Amino acid sequence: MPRTLTELQDLIRAQFGAKDSRRGIEGTFMWFMEEVGELSAALREGEKEDLAKEFADVLAWLATLANIAQINLDQAVETKYGQGCPYCRHTPCVCGPNQKP
Repeated sequence: MPRTLTELQDLIRAQFGAKDSRRGIEGTFMWFMEEVGELSAALREGEKEDLAKEFADVLAWLATLANIAQINLDQAVETKYGQGCPYCRHTPCVCGPNQKP
């Protein structure tokens, strides 16, 4: 089982990479959005088992999009969040209540 985002991307690439490449970024993004919609419904319904499956689906499709776009998610997350909040640079974030994030 993958323990890092890079390992997850490698797993998804091994399982679905050829198919994902043929579908392309636009088609893959549509599948990703469908899964986000299913996650939204699961969040409203509150069934923990279904919710866990939808989180896994969204994460897998995000890894697929990153693979197609040639983005290493581990590196991207480290670059954006590795030094604390990307806005205030603190951990925990001390941004005001009306500020992102």
